[in-house]
Amino acid sequence: MKKFLKWTALTLLIVIVGAIVWFWTPDRDADELRAIYANDASQFIELDTGLTVHVRDHGPRDAPVIMLLHGSSASLQTWEPWVERLSEDYRVITYDQPGHGLTGPTPDGNYDTHVFVETAQGVAEALELDRFVIGGSSMGGWVSWNYALAHGDRLDGLMLVGGSGAPDAQPRKIPIGFRIASMPVISSLMQKITPRSMVERSLRQSVSNQAMIDDAMVDRYHDLLRYPGNRAATRARNRAERTVASPETMASISTPTLLIWGAEDTLVPLEAGQWFDEHIPDSALIAYPEIGHIPMEEAPDRSAADVASWMATLYPVAEEEPAE
Repeated sequence: MKKFLKWTALTLLIVIVGAIVWFWTPDRDADELRAIYANDASQFIELDTGLTVHVRDHGPRDAPVIMLLHGSSASLQTWEPWVERLSEDYRVITYDQPGHGLTGPTPDGNYDTHVFVETAQGVAEALELDRFVIGGSSMGGWVSWNYALAHGDRLDGLMLVGGSGAPDAQPRKIPIGFRIASMPVISSLMQKITPRSMVERSLRQSVSNQAMIDDAMVDRYHDLLRYPGNRAATRARNRAERTVASPETMASISTPTLLIWGAEDTLVPLEAGQWFDEHIPDSALIAYPEIGHIPMEEAPDRSAADVASWMATLYPVAEEEPAE
């Protein structure tokens, strides 16, 4: 019996070691990833914090400005459908948030609320923005409303696209990648073992429009997650201080606010959008049937058109005087 147990334990150990070797996914080279995922619109801005932020700046420099912040484990590329549709009339700025994309981890490993807010402020100052609209998806929405609380005097508008942070807004379904990232022990293994199949499954669990997911998108998420330090940042971010909205704080936001939600969002349910709409004084909520957590990619034409219509209310075009 002891011999049997010994061989069973040895076999199990071999299986575990073999699985680790098989699924081992090391970091990608940073320069190699920059060569793949930066483009002619990319610039790398070094902030006073020591963080170098990957930024893209599209559109006319004298046009109204929209700064867009992506969600957790995403990157600035999530906004490309809106950039394509809005940058003719607006200056559209996107960037990789701390611990994401080609920006990579913060120098001190801090991912508390103020780090994300002051990164947005640092980008705005580096680009010499006076006033602008800020908008964010999911975690980016959380950063955006926190920015509005801290620097609302610089804003002409606020957009939350499936934005997180509403109290008691419990996910109906948590993608596997997010579940693993929240597990204390297993998440440490995720820093070295991140199968591409897990990334694809997490993406598919986040959206209703499955047709939007292709191999290039899965490859990008998988590659940028493996930018040096990003997986450790994901784990640290899940343990960091996270502010939650309250009726009192939302009532203090006087900025006109557009709320865009997928009616089938299972990660940040529509009830969260309805809560924000109830408690932000000057807000409007648009919900899309049969759309999930990423409306700007799942329904790019409709969502960009709704943004353009709302922007026109913030920046109305002066009518020309009739010729005499």
